[in-house]
Amino acid sequence: MITVNPDGKIMVRRCLVTLRPFRLFVLGIGFFSLCFLMTSLGGQFSARRPGDSPFTIRTEGDLNLCLRPLAQGLRRFPRGPCGCSWLAISSGSRVMGGPESRGVLRKMSDLLELMVKRMDMLARLENSSELHRAAGEGRFALDRLPAGTGLMERIQAIAQNVSDIAVKVDQILRHSLLLHSKVSEGRRDQCEAPSDPKFPDCSGKVEWMRARWTSDPCYAFFGVDGTECSFLIYLSEVEWFCPPLPWRNQTATRRAPKPLPKVQAVFRSNLSHLLELMGSGKESLIFMKKRTKRYTAQWVLAAQRLAQKLGGVQRDQKQILVHIGFLTEESGDVFSPRVLKGGPLGEMVQWADILAALYVLGHGLRITVSLKELQSNLGVPPGRGNCPLTMPLPFDLIYTDYHGLQQMKQHMGLSFRKYRCRIRVIDTFGTEPAYNHEEYATLHGYRTNWGYWNLNPKQFMTMFPHTPDNSFMGFVSEELNETEKQLIKDGKASNMAVVYGKEASIWKQLQGKEKFLSILNKYMEIHGTVYYESQRPPEVPAFVKNHGLLPQPEFQQLLRKAKLFIGFGFPYEGPAPLEAIANGCVFLQSRFSPPHSSLNHEFFRGKPTSREVFSQHPYAENFIGKPHVWTVDYNNSEEFEAAIQAIMTTQVDPYLPYEYTCEGMLERIHAYIQHQDFCVDPAPAPPGARAPQSPFILAPNATHLEWARNTSLAPGAWPPVHSLRAWLAATGRACTDACLDHGLICEPSFFPFLNSQDAFQKLQVPCDGIESEMNHLYPAFAQPSQECFLQKEPLLFSCAGSSTKYRRLCPCRDFRKGQVALCQDCL
Repeated sequence: MITVNPDGKIMVRRCLVTLRPFRLFVLGIGFFSLCFLMTSLGGQFSARRPGDSPFTIRTEGDLNLCLRPLAQGLRRFPRGPCGCSWLAISSGSRVMGGPESRGVLRKMSDLLELMVKRMDMLARLENSSELHRAAGEGRFALDRLPAGTGLMERIQAIAQNVSDIAVKVDQILRHSLLLHSKVSEGRRDQCEAPSDPKFPDCSGKVEWMRARWTSDPCYAFFGVDGTECSFLIYLSEVEWFCPPLPWRNQTATRRAPKPLPKVQAVFRSNLSHLLELMGSGKESLIFMKKRTKRYTAQWVLAAQRLAQKLGGVQRDQKQILVHIGFLTEESGDVFSPRVLKGGPLGEMVQWADILAALYVLGHGLRITVSLKELQSNLGVPPGRGNCPLTMPLPFDLIYTDYHGLQQMKQHMGLSFRKYRCRIRVIDTFGTEPAYNHEEYATLHGYRTNWGYWNLNPKQFMTMFPHTPDNSFMGFVSEELNETEKQLIKDGKASNMAVVYGKEASIWKQLQGKEKFLSILNKYMEIHGTVYYESQRPPEVPAFVKNHGLLPQPEFQQLLRKAKLFIGFGFPYEGPAPLEAIANGCVFLQSRFSPPHSSLNHEFFRGKPTSREVFSQHPYAENFIGKPHVWTVDYNNSEEFEAAIQAIMTTQVDPYLPYEYTCEGMLERIHAYIQHQDFCVDPAPAPPGARAPQSPFILAPNATHLEWARNTSLAPGAWPPVHSLRAWLAATGRACTDACLDHGLICEPSFFPFLNSQDAFQKLQVPCDGIESEMNHLYPAFAQPSQECFLQKEPLLFSCAGSSTKYRRLCPCRDFRKGQVALCQDCL
């Protein structure tokens, strides 16, 4: 007699109650796992990740792995696992990951075998419990056995099917590898570097790729895998050193993206979105946003005036990237920590005004102050920057500085050469052509850390119009209405002076020159705005009333009370003197003798210019002058004291040149965006070529050439060529000075039209011989030898530079009143 433990009986009954749900749960988990694994396997065959190689050899035909036996063994899944009756794996898709795929299927098989063993144990437990219950209760349920037996058969069938699938997949992979080997062998003759005279660098580039394709992950990103075919495809489709391979699908690889529909630019009057675009987190950005807020009303009014002036002129909206490189952490960002400590603000003043002008003009802006943001906006591929961008450049223009220019060159690869014509470089002190041309600068001693970019010199944009070879960008100062001007005049103190210099280091220059400050102290009360933390800077004399570093609005109020704004010779060419003059101050500055330059002054050493600076602020001296600006020799006590006495009795009104108003800057930038295109060369006649009809006529006084208005040459040139006046400069004179002598501005874009023998003949210059060479002083006439020289390299056309050997042929033009950057008809 069989005895049954009551507790054991209860446990067995509980097992019987829970066995069927548990069995179904395990079965469901098994089939859903099978579904997931098979879906992942199918994805390996059919999916294509963005980073995968585009050079994979594909097999032919389709193979369907049918899992109908799974469906036949399942009642609850009439359409098979995952809702489908069979799983199709197209062998037209890429076959890869063979060992991984086989491993996955082996794990599936092992898992199901383990499930079989455990379900077998559960089935035996169920049968045993049924037997015990029959003995105790006299009943035996025969209908339970077929169900357990059917379940075991189904699971075993699933395991067998998975095992069969693993064998079939292994056969597919072996067949694929064999086919791949045959196809690669068949195309090997099509993957040799071609000898095409149109692509002379192809073979050399293939050799380079063989040796260094692993040096940058970006090559693998574009599909280079070490094979000859991958090298040639990359060099012909991603770069452009090799001809396209004839067996490649050229329509797919060379399909150009559709250009976006043109949108007309509309002047903006709300700058709140611009403030959001500028971001935050840096003191420099906070300063720039405060400045933009303070000038918002003036920008809006200026936009209304310019809109009226332009009338119904259609303006295309440009997509513009502004990358302020000197504010990135990678460049050091030495400016942001010094904003609140009296550091230089000129660059941030200019950048804030550039952003405001571009935004008010209605263009699309993207602003970046980090390298990561720059890479994301440009579409830089992962790696070290040796590959081109992953997409066409989405910006019409890029405004940056020298730091940003270097960062773009490092990360854009060959795309930098392709798109550099769209770049505009904000360059405070200017870059002369002799320093910009890499080969010429290297051969003739003009190479510096900042030059040699081979850009069109007009792509460099300066703070002041001191270098006609570059474009004048500028900034803005506060413009006062007549009521405000009268209030300032009425509130002026006739004996109050403010010193130009917020850092104590500037006052150290006074050592040995305290005498002129003592003279000033006899006539005026001297105020300073020198930064200090706790103690008064010892460099500041005791008789100077130091206010400490003032916020910009408070500094403006101080200037409105003062009679004189005096500079110590540094900093050079900052915005503060113009702000002082705009607030009714007289600016007194030091004359430099000899002039400061890269040859004799540490500050200018290494800068890409040979310009000589004759005073602290040459623009104020040459373009504004007396009575607003006085330039004297501080070493001459008598001259200095006489100037102070004269200034005290001189009445001046607040004055701001038009080109430094919001309207003037908007007008200038509008003209640049509409007319400057450095991606399309006008292609003038080559050096020495004789035009079918001369475009020049000799002026009535026989001193210079003018453009014949009836000529049809260069109809699209900008500035318009009919504003050209050509003069032969005196020996040793630069074209910049020669044009100013005649009340004109040198215009380097006119040089190509003068670069011909015809121009010399029309000026009646006796050329015994004519040659073409690379020299930034050409075209020119060598007087002793009676030879005429033409320019061989267009990038070297330069208004700057002089020599006692040559008389330079100089292109000059007129200019708009208060706007030297634009000719009379340039709008």
